[in-house]
Amino acid sequence: MAATGTPGPAADTAAPTVGTAPVPSRRYTLTGPDNRPYSSTTPGTLGGHRRGRLYGRLDCPSALRTIATGGYVRHRVFFADEATAIAAAYRPCSVCLPERYRQWKTRRKDRTP
Repeated sequence: MAATGTPGPAADTAAPTVGTAPVPSRRYTLTGPDNRPYSSTTPGTLGGHRRGRLYGRLDCPSALRTIATGGYVRHRVFFADEATAIAAAYRPCSVCLPERYRQWKTRRKDRTP
């Protein structure tokens, strides 16, 4: 099952306390190298599109433009790091990671007969 793609609280749990008031733990749903969602207390560093199998920076202009027009959000996933995104078989975004994309494209081209 794929991640919800929502970087909001997955569950507020009573965690550490400050003074007498409990401080809720913020939880994030990230996608692991096995492409399965998991809960994390640390937000992801990269966002991705499940259907397009691509990942990029959270401030990617292309992704932000698409999200602003109402698209993309249902298929949004988040990764802890680039190694995890690659292990989950996602490719780099050509807009926000152009050098990584060129490297990926070259490697892919070299593998095809």
